[in-house]
Amino acid sequence: MTVSKNQPALSQMRSGDMANLKQIAAELSLSVTTVSRALKDGPEVHPLTIVRVKEVAKRVGYVPNHHGFALKTGRTLTMTAIYPMETQDHLSDLLKLPLIEGMTLAARQAGYSLSIYSTTPDDDPIESVQRQLQARSTDGLIITRMVSSDPRVKLLLDQGMPFVAFGRTDLDTPYAYVDIDNEQIAYEATRRLMDKGCRRIALQLLVPEDQASAMRLAGYGRAMAEAGIPIDQSLIGHGMFTMESSAAWFDRMLAWSDPPTGLACANELGLLGALHTLGRRGLAPGSDIHIVTRDSTRLSRFLPAKIGVHFVDMAGVGRKLIEVLESRIANPLGPVATVLFKGEFDPGE
Repeated sequence: MTVSKNQPALSQMRSGDMANLKQIAAELSLSVTTVSRALKDGPEVHPLTIVRVKEVAKRVGYVPNHHGFALKTGRTLTMTAIYPMETQDHLSDLLKLPLIEGMTLAARQAGYSLSIYSTTPDDDPIESVQRQLQARSTDGLIITRMVSSDPRVKLLLDQGMPFVAFGRTDLDTPYAYVDIDNEQIAYEATRRLMDKGCRRIALQLLVPEDQASAMRLAGYGRAMAEAGIPIDQSLIGHGMFTMESSAAWFDRMLAWSDPPTGLACANELGLLGALHTLGRRGLAPGSDIHIVTRDSTRLSRFLPAKIGVHFVDMAGVGRKLIEVLESRIANPLGPVATVLFKGEFDPGE
């Protein structure tokens, strides 16, 4: 193989040298296009070729020149997810891990880096989006914690920034979103608790202004209306439902003369708090009180308790968010994708 003075073969490179695509291609007798696609796990490239290319790239310490690419194309090869912290309780972030994992792996496979822009509960969501628009450091945004008539949707559409929402809002304008069918999950949870003979059913909601909580409340209300059971507002709890807050809320209700006989938990942390309270009171889930929870981590499967579970594949949600955003970046005027994930019910008995 002939090697020019300005382009040494990989076998002649020192470990500190920066390999480029042309050099990897020359070493393996492949085209630059094939090498580029192999590094992105392109389905059109033979799996053995992908392995060979990645082995050589790893050996020589190849790093993509994103800066040069950005200068040439105006793109950064970065996607940014604006993700608010749920509470000041560090354990609340445990529930985000499957979603972030799914987004990270999917973004990498698509040839992008994923940036997580964390905000506090006190930050203005509009200002967070505006900062990202002004920085021009990303090719597309993922927004979360959707609220009614969410102004971020109109802002991003007006600015022409590719984006996808994790959640829905009640706007007539078409926009890309990936969401979880929280209304159906809450409806099914309530109906299943009724099938166990429950009539006083407590419902955990998260932040009341979130659309996810509004959808959960709608599902709960629909099930109660179908059964002809009036809604007792005192059985509906709003909050972040850390383990501590859930335990305190549930303990107060169990002290009533007419306590709830069923509980629809918002998430795993709400479930753990409720189970803690039941244990302290010597009560058993599945006999003294029936529980159905939404689970994003499969944590509930490892608990020695009879509880019904709606499992949501959050890693799959993360992958779909990236897939939809990549499509918006590639074709901003193309069809607007809307995806709704269902909960997979496990009776847990």
